[in-house]
Amino acid sequence: THTHTYTNIYIHTHTNGALRRGDWYKTKEILDKGVDWILNEIKVSGLRGRGGAGFPTGMKWGFMNKPSDGRPKYLVVNADEGEPGTCKDREIMRNDPHKLIEGCLVAGRAMGARAAYIYIRGEFYNESSNLQVAINEAYAAGLIGRNACGSGYDFAVFVMRGAGAYICGEETALIESIEGKRKTSSEARVFGCPTTVANVETVAVAPTICRRGGMWFLSFGRERNSGTKLFNISGHINNPCTVEEEMSIPLKELIERHAGGVRGGWDNLLCVIPGGSSTPLIPHHVCDTVLMDFDALIQAQTGLGTAALIVMDKSTDVIRAIARLMEFYKHESCGQCTPCREGVDWMNKMMWRFVKGDAQSAEIDMIWETSKQIEGHTICALGDGAAWPVQGLIRHFRPLMENRIADFKQKQQAHA
Repeated sequence: THTHTYTNIYIHTHTNGALRRGDWYKTKEILDKGVDWILNEIKVSGLRGRGGAGFPTGMKWGFMNKPSDGRPKYLVVNADEGEPGTCKDREIMRNDPHKLIEGCLVAGRAMGARAAYIYIRGEFYNESSNLQVAINEAYAAGLIGRNACGSGYDFAVFVMRGAGAYICGEETALIESIEGKRKTSSEARVFGCPTTVANVETVAVAPTICRRGGMWFLSFGRERNSGTKLFNISGHINNPCTVEEEMSIPLKELIERHAGGVRGGWDNLLCVIPGGSSTPLIPHHVCDTVLMDFDALIQAQTGLGTAALIVMDKSTDVIRAIARLMEFYKHESCGQCTPCREGVDWMNKMMWRFVKGDAQSAEIDMIWETSKQIEGHTICALGDGAAWPVQGLIRHFRPLMENRIADFKQKQQAHA
């Protein structure tokens, strides 16, 4: 039997419903077991960051738990979720906010943090108000605040609404934004104090892991890719949805079981972006067998990212789809790093010429080179996020690009 972590993803409720579903159950016992026990359960579970990077969570949270130098420590929860195709964290905040608040308390305890700042994307109005209502309820019930859950541990939770830039989801930019600075990116600590940034989904799953045990979570998925995961499935399928499934489920099974299959049947599939807009697309033949986990998707020259699948059928102009993504990344670049500021602008201009076919075949190699000069050469990951969609397109659809260029030439000669 498959036991779900997020039990309420499509129903709106408050504390009573949360308690009925097992949130806040024996939370005091978890806190009383102490830092080492919590960190150990998270390590045993094999949980890796659900925000895209996939760093081992137990290790990351353990970094903060060093002897105090007198400064307070903070947990910052990244609830920015600006990646196109991704809508998992907002589902938790909208429909299951107590999971996140309890998660902040458990994760905060594991780090020795005194407060959590939940940095939420500015556009998420309903989510932030639902979250604030739930926080107020949790304070009123004595679950957080002074002597949280009667554990003797004091812990505060704050919601910070963002000002609406994609880059604010990047850790250091997010911290600067909390502090009221302009959103650029560099090494930072919130208010100059030790800070750990964690994704909403990563934090929200922690209490369930502690209640059921790390070995329970480890039993899902495969080695290095354990647990359950929220998947977003959008695009050309019959039933777009957010669903919790086991890690390492085959991509085809995920789409057919939960999303009602590809529009026009599996044979009508062109390609899938498997992990949100910044992960390179994979073509039909790869989708037949690939597993939805960190290692399998890296092997397929893409990534799990946020596990947001964008499905494209054969009616898609895939060159245009990637050009549209490039426009997004150009718009969201903060302009601090030259390779990103200049390079993504160039790639955007070139991509719209490829859409028409108004280009030379040699320029396909040029845009590939440009993407490689951006990738890995910027302070934050936006540059990589812009480079990878183009690389995926060229890797799998180069003949299509070449044909379009040839067709454009032919038309021009016919008019001449």
